[in-house]
Amino acid sequence: MSVMIVRDVMNRKIVSIDSEKPVIEVVKLMVAKDIGSIAVMAGKKYVGIVTERDILKKVTLQSSDARRVKVDEIMSSPLITIQASQTVGQAAQLMVERKIRRLFAVDDGKIIGIFTQRDLQRATAGLERNLL
Repeated sequence: MSVMIVRDVMNRKIVSIDSEKPVIEVVKLMVAKDIGSIAVMAGKKYVGIVTERDILKKVTLQSSDARRVKVDEIMSSPLITIQASQTVGQAAQLMVERKIRRLFAVDDGKIIGIFTQRDLQRATAGLERNLL
């Protein structure tokens, strides 16, 4: 049995939005792409992430207007990363320790993908099938 690494199961397609955009644009993008988070960029650099929870806690519960609040006002930052060469188990441990659901995968100092709870579930389901 081989050890699965983050690179094997991560998503290389990172959906992102500019930090100056209004939060309503994040909501529209999440709905269109059927995803629960969007990476935030300032220029060409990833600077944060906005999740469904960020929107619920920081916009909806505060009765803020998602058309006026900017993405950089509610994003979580800095990004929490993991080396793409690390194991899925190491990624899972980091997610538990940090109480997060997403990690950005890094190779040579550059973000190359995103590893989510869904990826973890897919990886462990594959291992389970192999054991049966």
